[in-house]
Amino acid sequence: MKKHNQSLEQIQNHLGFQSFNTIQKETIENSKKHEELILLSPTGSGKTLAFLLPLINKINFDLKEVQCVIIAPSRELALQIEGVFKSMGTAFSINSVYGGHSFKIEEKNLSNPPHVLVGTPGRLADHIDKETFDFSCVEFLILDEFDKALEFGFQNDMEFIIEELRSIHYKMLTSATESDEIPEFVKMTNPVVMNHLGGQLPPKLELKFVQSDGVDKLAVLFKLICKVADEPTLIFCNHRAAVDRIGEHLKENNIPQESFHGGMDQEQRERALTKFRNGSVHVFLTTDLAARGLDIPSIKHVIHYQLPPKEDAFIHRNGRTARMDKEGVTYLVMSSEDEFPEYIENTPVHLSLPSVEKMPELPEWETLYISGGKKNKINKIDIVGLLAKKGKLQKEEIGLIEVKDFMSFVAVKRSKAKEVAEIVNKEKVKKIKIRVAIAK
Repeated sequence: MKKHNQSLEQIQNHLGFQSFNTIQKETIENSKKHEELILLSPTGSGKTLAFLLPLINKINFDLKEVQCVIIAPSRELALQIEGVFKSMGTAFSINSVYGGHSFKIEEKNLSNPPHVLVGTPGRLADHIDKETFDFSCVEFLILDEFDKALEFGFQNDMEFIIEELRSIHYKMLTSATESDEIPEFVKMTNPVVMNHLGGQLPPKLELKFVQSDGVDKLAVLFKLICKVADEPTLIFCNHRAAVDRIGEHLKENNIPQESFHGGMDQEQRERALTKFRNGSVHVFLTTDLAARGLDIPSIKHVIHYQLPPKEDAFIHRNGRTARMDKEGVTYLVMSSEDEFPEYIENTPVHLSLPSVEKMPELPEWETLYISGGKKNKINKIDIVGLLAKKGKLQKEEIGLIEVKDFMSFVAVKRSKAKEVAEIVNKEKVKKIKIRVAIAK
């Protein structure tokens, strides 16, 4: 029986790590001795890798059936987990299933079962209900961001999944908040709890606030964006309507931005994330949906256009900056009627804004859309070849490439984007004529 094809040391070297962090080491050790684990840790702490690494010594490579199911509360998180698993460089296979994605394509993919299946609760429940794969061999279950899944109302789906997966003997639950008790349906009897929350803001995080003259805060937000948005900036709102309103205002004032919230469809959300990740836009407007569980690099500026009612949400939002000993700044946008909530103990530093706005520089990258992806057998090497040979781009003029099922996105230097899109549009890649355009 072949349990794994690579040692943890080889994975560490493949990832380019000097060593695994404390959370990852502790999880690996506890997984050897215990079958029920709870990991409490904040966003950006390396939690995903922590719960994936122990699987390497548990999954049977020669058994071509699904052996581990990972439940994630959002599509973006499911895709992120899949990406992290693939980055480990093992020979184990993984696949993701989620709402907004073709069920038939997923069903076809599952006819060749992956070792690990990650997905959102509703879609996983659908596949189990319709028996699109043999789940009798699933022995390992991970419930990632469990608190968020409960908050999103996925209890019934998770309860159904756990009830149907009857061969589970290793179970791990992760959360970014502490819970009074674990619900009975999870069926944990005596879990080992690894608590790395601390409840503190990042040590190198600076808190500042800007003050609006009246109740409407849009004008002061615009001035703040003009001051800081030469660098990636995340703006949090409590409601989708506020995200949409600010987005329209910035669009009218010619500031590139992307919006992200639960009211958008999957393709819109993926496109917005891609453009923010690859540096095509520096302003990202969002609800708490992006506070955790998304693959966004650590950024310098976090703006709270609306302060969350609870401290844990405030901590999660701020966890997007000042990671890994880097410095970060959080800005609170206050109206004349706003008061600092009780969870902010020390009054932040007041930031004076210039009376005249200086428009932020345009990002150096622009995103190109390509009408072909994984299902067309197109990969990153094909895209680089197309842009280098036909588009005459140099290596440094090509940025981040993301290949989806039936489309791809690539960042290119803004100064070259329009010309390159026209040159390579309707060229053939893998015998398929593709459309190329600037991503809207």
